[in-house]
Amino acid sequence: MEQTRSGFSGKLGFVLAAAGSAVGLGNIWRFPYLAAKYGGGVFLLVYILLAVTFGFALMVAEIALGRKAQLSAVSAFSKLNRKFSFLGYLASIVPMIILPYYSVIGGWVTKYLVAFCTGNMSAAAQDGYFNNYISSTGEPILYFAVFLGLTALIVLLGVEKGIEKVSKIMMPVLVVLSLGVAVYSVCLPGALDGVIYYIKPDFSHFSVTTVLAAMGQLFYSMSLAMGVMITYGSYMKKDVNIESATRQISLFDTGIAFFSGLMIIPAVFSFSGGDQSALGQGPGLMFVTLPKVFETFPGGTVIGAVFFLLVLFAALTSSISLMETVVSIFIDKFGWKRKITCFAVLLGSVVLGLLSTLGYGVWAEVKIIGMQFLDFFDFISNSVIMPIVALITCIFVGYVIKPQTVIDEVETEGARFKSKKLFVVMIKYIAPIFIVLILISSVLNALGIMKI
Repeated sequence: MEQTRSGFSGKLGFVLAAAGSAVGLGNIWRFPYLAAKYGGGVFLLVYILLAVTFGFALMVAEIALGRKAQLSAVSAFSKLNRKFSFLGYLASIVPMIILPYYSVIGGWVTKYLVAFCTGNMSAAAQDGYFNNYISSTGEPILYFAVFLGLTALIVLLGVEKGIEKVSKIMMPVLVVLSLGVAVYSVCLPGALDGVIYYIKPDFSHFSVTTVLAAMGQLFYSMSLAMGVMITYGSYMKKDVNIESATRQISLFDTGIAFFSGLMIIPAVFSFSGGDQSALGQGPGLMFVTLPKVFETFPGGTVIGAVFFLLVLFAALTSSISLMETVVSIFIDKFGWKRKITCFAVLLGSVVLGLLSTLGYGVWAEVKIIGMQFLDFFDFISNSVIMPIVALITCIFVGYVIKPQTVIDEVETEGARFKSKKLFVVMIKYIAPIFIVLILISSVLNALGIMKI
């Protein structure tokens, strides 16, 4: 398998594809929501500081492990140390759980894009539109299938012809659209108060929960602890500088998150007359509030269509990486052909995705530990398995194969690892402590014992 393994053509293809994985729906709606809830500017500052330390160290480790092993997550850990083969399987469960329900949300985005493109903006802005849509049966299944099918088609084309080519188009367009909508948003009447709230740190809002929320957002946003970066690292050429590529991926991810805040927070300030409570709607901030905001814009139908096209791009780049990770796992483990593997993963995702799709409709009364299917899948993957995988990965790199193994891979072909001291301290000491705090707080929050 190693001799015929697919790969990215070079550094640009790798960076754009990996950045595409990192940039997703979490950047577009979750980051602005958390920034609004936890103090705006102070949350933004904490997030950036964590991105260049915690996030950087974990991403370098995962990419280096993938490139060294030349295998996806399920086989990479086994190759490096057989006693930790279980970690590969544990990490591989995450994208298998996330891909189906993520595609359901991608279907919601597709629905709103179609609504704006077909002149139905006013309908989309009405109270109850979103809830009526997700509680129905036919349309949510249709749009879920369209989104998942498009993802599978791109993955079917392979790494260089599919993922890399699409990422080279989508990522620059995503950046341009983000800039355009952000500029438009900050120029709205009354938006300046939102801009100030978002970018000016107010340390009276700082707390431990601010750090935990920023850490959690970074953790999930950068596609860590789910085998994605290990898989992408396995496609990376030896002459590509891992440290430099990681910094560029982090810059893409943080930049899109930042501009998403500029797109949403000032616009909602403008629309609500400065009422900050309008920001506390979670996913509803995008699907419920923004159509109403766009309805007040001159040319709102066009602006709204552009915005949801942007969100669709972001959702697709992440779903592609999730599916490619799952496909790569089965190819490496069983030697299956890419076409057969893509079809099998597609079929399995459809079955699991139907649970999340119908969980707001005909199966709304069926709950697991008090959660609907989609919420449960999100909780078990993001709040339980991912922190556990990240924690064991830190132990694996810090104390089993030792940080020098990663450092040697980063310094392949004469490359310099300028931040090696920071990497060692983060991976051995600081990151594990933060991950344990995230795991405990997330579980307690989900169970209603502690509200974060």
